[in-house]
Amino acid sequence: MWRKSSLSSGNGGQCVEVAVNLPEMVIVRDSKDSDGPTLFFAPHAWRSFVGEVKTGEFDR
Repeated sequence: MWRKSSLSSGNGGQCVEVAVNLPEMVIVRDSKDSDGPTLFFAPHAWRSFVGEVKTGEFDR
């Protein structure tokens, strides 16, 4: 099951979709290229990444 951010617009912007319904992994893909490459993360690594994004760790 793929989920896209509610903040994503429908105008073809830069969006990712995330599948978090698998117990052993989190899968990420480009929402504009659903047949393209996917990235696989361990759940703990994904939670860490999301937490760092939310705290501004990657802001320029």
